Parts: sequence; C-alpha cells; structure tokens
Amino acid sequence: MTSFDPEVPIRVDPETGSWTTDGLPMVYLPRHFYVNHHDAFAAALGREAHAQILYDAGYKSAWQWCEKESVKHRLGGGAVFLHYMKRISQRGWGQFTVESFDEATGFARVRLDHSIYVCHQHGSVSDAGLCYAFDGWFPGSLEWVGKNLGLKWRLSASEIQCAGNGIHDHCIFSIHSRDDKDGTRGRHSAP
Repeated sequence: MTSFDPEVPIRVDPETGSWTTDGLPMVYLPRHFYVNHHDAFAAALGREAHAQILYDAGYKSAWQWCEKESVKHRLGGGAVFLHYMKRISQRGWGQFTVESFDEATGFARVRLDHSIYVCHQHGSVSDAGLCYAFDGWFPGSLEWVGKNLGLKWRLSASEIQCAGNGIHDHCIFSIHSRDDKDGTRGRHSAP
C-alpha cells in the first residue's frame, strides 16, 4: 500500500493548536470517534429525526463551503461542485466520483467508495442505507452552483444503493428535482 501526503493544505497554529485548510478552521479526530457520535445521536433521536438534522446541517455547510471555496480558488459553476467532491474525497469521508452531472438541471449521480459509515461497521451488514448523512451535501453544493449560474434549482438527494447491505461494493446517490415523485424524502433548508 502506498501512502501519500494530503493534497489539502493543512496549517497548524503553533500557539493555539488550531488547524485550518484554505483559511477554514478544521478539527482532526479519529473516524471511530465521529461515527460513534453519529450512531449515538441516531439512536437517541430516531433515524428520521437524525437524518433531517443532518440533511439541514449538511446542506447549509455545503452551501457555505462552496461559497468560500469559489472565491478562494476563483471557481464558478460546475467546477465548484467537482472541486467539492474532490476535497471531501481527500478528507477521509470516502471516495466520491461524479458519474454524471447535468449543468443545465443540477441532476447528478455520485458513486461513493469506502464510505466512513460502511467502513466503520467492520464487515457487518445493515438492511438500511448507512450513508444518509451525505444526503444534504449534494443539494447544498449543487443548488449553490445553480445560484452561481443564475438558475434556481430545487434538488433532493437519495442514497439509492449502499455498500453497507453486503451486496454492493459501493454506494450510489441520485441528485434530482425535489418535485420528482419517486419516493425521495425531499428534505430542504435554504441557507
């Protein structure tokens, strides 16, 4: 196995110990610490309430990230979404691959390999999709792209395949119109 240094620039303030990447404060912690907290909140709140909270927070965070990174790296339109997918892939969440993206509608299909939620279950199998925490990230980032392009997209995301079920080796997310009547949750909170 070949290791490599992170492609994201990491700065550590010698006085405070604070980490930053591209000027944004960061927290570095073990994956099990994060996922154990995620699972504890889901157990305490119930999956649907937890999923809604994560959707809203993920949507807002993705929107804010795209707004800041577009300025920092002088990017616009779909390039911001592709940059976002690259950066979250470099930060330990899993490997996100954009299989398709329609810059006219915001519709996309994203493959996720090595999801932190699937990897954390250590080979056990789950009947439910494990990666719903990412559902808000896609509409948040893509609706920002739409706004940047002068378009008003109303998007939703669904995990339509999860590697946590023991059948597939990767997850798939579909990003589509919130108005589609295909059984998606249709969650949304604008920033």
